[in-house]
Amino acid sequence: MKITFTDTSGKSLKQPLPALNFIPDWYKNTESYFNKEKKPDGKGQGTGTIKRCMPVFDAITAGYIITLPADVYVSLKDNEQYFEWADLGLVSFHDKIQAPEHPLKNRHSYPKWNNHWAIKTPKGYSTLFVQPMHREAVFSILPGIVDTDTYYAPVNFPMIINNPEFEGLISAGTPIAQVIPFKRDVWQTEIGGQKDLNDILKLNNKLLTKFFDKYKTMFRATKEYK
Repeated sequence: MKITFTDTSGKSLKQPLPALNFIPDWYKNTESYFNKEKKPDGKGQGTGTIKRCMPVFDAITAGYIITLPADVYVSLKDNEQYFEWADLGLVSFHDKIQAPEHPLKNRHSYPKWNNHWAIKTPKGYSTLFVQPMHREAVFSILPGIVDTDTYYAPVNFPMIINNPEFEGLISAGTPIAQVIPFKRDVWQTEIGGQKDLNDILKLNNKLLTKFFDKYKTMFRATKEYK
């Protein structure tokens, strides 16, 4: 499958890249095993850290990352945040009245990153836009889903500054959105029965046969974003 990113700014922006290119430093700096030793803990358990957790790795590396194309400076004036940017009109605003009860509400308004990348996916595929996962950030975007097979104009990213007292620079190159394409489908719920319980028991028994990388080696499927 192909996902197409088109620069609508005319400024030759730095292109979105697979999220694998943006693994955060905290993850890189975490040891894979307690005390750097790949051995059982003496109580029948493995010693892997979060770095060995494939669901976390798959979340960090899912999809693509759009970065901030120019510096933005946030300052406080009269108890309100003000934004200055080096180029491209990078910030606009929604009035707070548009989402007064949202859990990520700001005091006065919702700033949003003005994104200049148009995204197009194949028929039947939509795109999930989320705050880049498992990484520290000054801001948080409001997640959203867009049917990018039919709507492929640029999508902007409403956000909040996490600390209302924050003042400082948000640098060009900062990841601002994680872009994850997915296939639309119709889902129905059902309640599992005895066969499902038996299958779960077999799976759990299989997990008990290994100390390390259980999920990774026995169940995980590789995800690729190029």
